[in-house]
Amino acid sequence: MPRELPKAYDPTAIEDKWAEYWVRERLFDVPTPASAVKNPFVILLPPPNVTGRLHMGHMLNQTEMDILTRWHRMRGDLSLWVPGTDHAGIATQMMVERQLVNEGTTRQQLGRDAFVGRVWEWKKEYGGAILDQMKRLGASVDWSREYFTMDERLSVAVREAFVRLHEQGLIYRGAYIVNWCPRCQTAISDLEVVHEEQQGKLYEIRYPLADGSGGITIATTRPETMLGDVAVVVNPTDARHMHLQGKKLRLPLTDRVIPILPDEWANPEFGTGAVKVTPAHDPNDFAIAQRHKLTPIIVMDETAHMNAEAGIYAGLDRYVARKKILADLEAQGLLVAVKDHVNSIGKCDRCKTVVEPRLSTQWFIKIQPLADKAIEAVESGAIQFTPEQYKKTYFEWMRNIHDWCISRQLWWGHRIPAWHCADCKEITVARETPAVCSHCGSAKLTQETDVLDTWFSSGLLPFTVFGWPQRTPDLTAFYPTQLLVTGFDILFFWVARMIMLGCHFMLDVPMPDGSQRTLKDAVPFREVYIHALVRDADRQKMSKTKGNVIDPIDIIQRFGTDAVRFTLASMASPGTDIAFSEARTEGYRAFANKIWNAARFIFMQMDRAKEVGIEVDLRNLDQALRLPDDAPLEARWIVSRLNTTAEKVHLALANYRFDDAANLIYQFFWGEFCDWYLEIVKIRLNFSETGDKAATKAALTTLFSVFEAALRLLSPFMPFLTEEIWHAFYDNKPPVESIALASYPILNTALVDPRAEYQMVNLIFIVVAIRARRKELDIEEKVSVPVKIVMWDGYSIVENNRDILQRLAKVSTIEDVKFVYRDLRGKYANLAWYVAGPTDIYIDYVKSIDIPAERERLTKDLAKYEKEMESKQSQLQNDGFLVKAPAKIVEGLRTRADELTVLIEKTRAALESLDTVESR
Repeated sequence: MPRELPKAYDPTAIEDKWAEYWVRERLFDVPTPASAVKNPFVILLPPPNVTGRLHMGHMLNQTEMDILTRWHRMRGDLSLWVPGTDHAGIATQMMVERQLVNEGTTRQQLGRDAFVGRVWEWKKEYGGAILDQMKRLGASVDWSREYFTMDERLSVAVREAFVRLHEQGLIYRGAYIVNWCPRCQTAISDLEVVHEEQQGKLYEIRYPLADGSGGITIATTRPETMLGDVAVVVNPTDARHMHLQGKKLRLPLTDRVIPILPDEWANPEFGTGAVKVTPAHDPNDFAIAQRHKLTPIIVMDETAHMNAEAGIYAGLDRYVARKKILADLEAQGLLVAVKDHVNSIGKCDRCKTVVEPRLSTQWFIKIQPLADKAIEAVESGAIQFTPEQYKKTYFEWMRNIHDWCISRQLWWGHRIPAWHCADCKEITVARETPAVCSHCGSAKLTQETDVLDTWFSSGLLPFTVFGWPQRTPDLTAFYPTQLLVTGFDILFFWVARMIMLGCHFMLDVPMPDGSQRTLKDAVPFREVYIHALVRDADRQKMSKTKGNVIDPIDIIQRFGTDAVRFTLASMASPGTDIAFSEARTEGYRAFANKIWNAARFIFMQMDRAKEVGIEVDLRNLDQALRLPDDAPLEARWIVSRLNTTAEKVHLALANYRFDDAANLIYQFFWGEFCDWYLEIVKIRLNFSETGDKAATKAALTTLFSVFEAALRLLSPFMPFLTEEIWHAFYDNKPPVESIALASYPILNTALVDPRAEYQMVNLIFIVVAIRARRKELDIEEKVSVPVKIVMWDGYSIVENNRDILQRLAKVSTIEDVKFVYRDLRGKYANLAWYVAGPTDIYIDYVKSIDIPAERERLTKDLAKYEKEMESKQSQLQNDGFLVKAPAKIVEGLRTRADELTVLIEKTRAALESLDTVESR
């Protein structure tokens, strides 16, 4: 007998229990296979920052990954989902620095080693919060493989990757313009800069010629950088300035003299056509300086304050300096004009500080050789993108890529394995800490203070988590992974870099059989699925400033995890953002409650059957789905619908149509199983001593079999609810430890019965029609009425299922009317009449008909049909439309026009019948 379920469904009473059970029993751990496994499903969790807390983007991402992993696992695929967290260099360092400020100290006062120790302490205490939230959400990951990007084994791999790239001549160190964040005090990549347009000013400043014979006017949006100018360039073809080429200028507010040089970078059409050259604070100016062999002058420090090179402005914040410089220029009559100008301002994505382009010595990867392989991997089809539009975006970025600045001026992170020699000034790059300089033998070595960009270590994860650089059994079994599910926002931060690094390093790793690995097998994953954004109910992007941020933990506490998961899945379609709605979530909470109540009803039938000696074998339920030919219509129908639904769900998930899959399951479980099948099967459940026990047992067996299979169908979407009911169904003695380890329903074509599906659709149509007409006639629910039915096709559906019609439509008697349609007008003119597709229904009800109301209804229907017919005929008579429209569309129009012809004729006949009744 099944375990009794509480009367009310309460997700809080079951979710913690099962989340803990799945982790405690290690149900989703995947040992390394002893031999090769064909097509394993391996997926890597995009590692959330160790500082992170769950947001709706995480919730969507993890819901989709969990659905796919559970689905593959239940289909029998070896399924491995690897979890972990990223050390998040800048974010974590900022978090700990804030703590230190509250304690009245700084990291500089603490010292590097002590500060890094403090970050490890912080990570130990707070760093697992987001993974704990994942466990609470029931993510079916292999927790035994959990990683942290600063773990020792991953740190060894990161160092190995750096050294190999350096040995291959692909890592170099040099002084270049970088994006510098004055708040974080580190270089950041182009991808970490967010550009915002804002109203600014364009300042025109006159630079006097050194000989006093005149001057030239330049335009700039950043006058504070003029103190670092080393030249002014003009276009060699600009007639306005040809006579000035080669002359000298006196740089305002300084005692320096700078040249006027010809350079094609100067655009005669922008501003005055003359461009100031500040190579230490602008990437284009840096390139100009290299062409003309000009020495850059840095005039700002790491905090964006003016330095000693700025003369009297030293120590001023850049914006304070700007005001003072403008005032001094105006006082000297050198500020020619100030014009409104829209600027694109770059800000640090992390702290929103305005970024300063700054000349700085950094470490770079020579990226083009890696990018070429990554482009080929996608061009060749070795990696597929869904939605496909992101492939174009990927190519645009990869074909315009710049060398990657991988060094960061932080203390928390993977310290660059390079050592500077105090004697010969050379650099030694090594896997282990060297005792002496590899160039001169000196022992005076100091390790590089910079750390690696966080994305460098995370870009290696698809192979380092499986043991690279060692050729481990895990690497052999699980690389490449099958799929990456992620958001668009890290397509370049992470996805592109994983492709570049994976293709580069894994090409050198032989295949399991010892053969040379090709690019197809060097890729880090076969597919990339880019999921959409989760927006608010009004489709607005969530932000703290708008006050519309939805906290998933709060929603889960109110509606349950399963309802939130199902909401996200039901709205998740490739390329379409999700407008998250609490009303939808409340609806899916009701869906879960519907299933709970269905389970309680079914369990009660189990108990009643046992009381009268009817036993159903719960161990062979799949076999029980094979029904005899004479099984009742509803049994053949529901088994057929289960199979066709399972196949459609499979196809939907294979194409990442989570919305279609969820809606198919919803429609089957609620719309067909609960609303129709359960109501019909009650007719068959006769538990009296004199009842037909064989028929009752057959009905129960089908009921139990379909319900248990439907739970498995739903399980990837609502794992908590289905686990609880499934264990109760088997009285806590299920065939396997978890429904997540049971088999997923798959299509059995032998069980698909199109005729049963067609007949049931018509039967449901008739029931719905009778119910609708009863409602219009205001017939009390408890009153059963006789009906007369005219079916132009397949009357046996009615004849063989009278008991269903009588119970579900509250019908006392059913008469089959076999007259030609036009003969019915007079004979049944006094009966309430209804058209339901190919069926006419006459309700023999003594309550008088409100003839004016009925005429009004039919007149409206007729007008509606005639208007639609006019529209259809207009299209069908349009030769231009018929030539261009797809054949399927034209055929659909013709079919609908035929239907409308019948409906118009029937409705007109009904109006004539009313006239006959009224005349009597």
